[in-house]
Amino acid sequence: MRKPKKSLNRISDKTTLLLKFNYVSSFLSLAIGLICTYAFDMHGTIPYVFFFYSASNLLNVLAFNKHKNLMAMAIYTSIISFLGTVVITLYSGGINSPFIFVLGLVVLAGYISTRWFGTIYLYLIISTIVSIYLIDYADFDFIENEVPENVRDLFSLISVLFSVYLLGGVFGKNLLSTHHRLYRSKARIEKSIDEKENLLREVHHRVKNNLQTVSSLLSLQARNTPNEQIKALVRSSQNRVTSMAMIHEMLYVRDNLSKIEFGSYVNELTQYLLRTVERNDQKIKVNLNIPETLLSIDTAIPLGLLINETVTNSIKYGFKDRNEGEIKIELEKRDQDRYVLKISDDGLGYALDHDYKNYNTLGLRLVHNLARQLQGNMERIPSKKGTKYKLVFQDITDQFNP
Repeated sequence: MRKPKKSLNRISDKTTLLLKFNYVSSFLSLAIGLICTYAFDMHGTIPYVFFFYSASNLLNVLAFNKHKNLMAMAIYTSIISFLGTVVITLYSGGINSPFIFVLGLVVLAGYISTRWFGTIYLYLIISTIVSIYLIDYADFDFIENEVPENVRDLFSLISVLFSVYLLGGVFGKNLLSTHHRLYRSKARIEKSIDEKENLLREVHHRVKNNLQTVSSLLSLQARNTPNEQIKALVRSSQNRVTSMAMIHEMLYVRDNLSKIEFGSYVNELTQYLLRTVERNDQKIKVNLNIPETLLSIDTAIPLGLLINETVTNSIKYGFKDRNEGEIKIELEKRDQDRYVLKISDDGLGYALDHDYKNYNTLGLRLVHNLARQLQGNMERIPSKKGTKYKLVFQDITDQFNP
């Protein structure tokens, strides 16, 4: 299985930084060791530690070229850097040694391998610095300052320059380069996202236009037939198409291209149905109780079709012989991604012993199929007046992408 490009880039950045740290620190350690030996006339532990660090770190790089194990190289570099810095610090003044600041730099080498190792390494170095202070405070005589008094200022200067160059020339420069690369990558990603969003917005716009074209064709077909029953069937199909077109329209005119604000959608849909299905002498109110809820398009489309069927049935049959009435639509969120939709009216209703699932009408059978598509359960709730349905469903996208 191929590693993602982002992961490969991160590994490449770590490798480049660690190799550069090893090469630079090895070269500088060799140079400081030679200065200590020939310029400062030091022949004790300090110059030998510099030479040992330089040689072992270069061997570490050569070994990495064969085994290609970045973590192994990072851990080895961290250990020898830590041990070498502690020894030089102890033999050059302890807590007052200028070389102690190098311990702050080698913490970064620990974080190059893994975060958990870097964290352990951080607390180890903090504990070591405290221990060095306690050794000085206890005034142990077994460790003496090997730096001659006449060159201690120069040794301090070299130590500070060594620390500053590693911090700025290695870590700082590499981090700045990485930051610029990430900034450019972020700009490219944002541009790509904008292009895809515009493309997706255009797709929704075209789908809406195509659905509206289908709706117009159905409307023409309905007007050209004298059969009232066929007209009613065609207009029902037209309303179903329009309910889907509304969703795509809401998607391309709003910022969120994947989620529908369900309350706004139901309000627009029910107002459209009242204008197209309601008789001129009727005054039917729609009472909505829907909190602010975002649903995926895969959930909103079957829900919109289901509401279209139930509200249309209520207007056409529930208030068939009445001039006024009320339809209620309520949405309640049960838990993280579970919802309950209730649709009711105060119309004529029908007998409780009639199973709507087995009705021959396309609308009621469609309601049952849409409920199953939502992987929900549609049931009729007994009521003294009118008809009431309850649908328990789950947002389809949330279910498959937790």
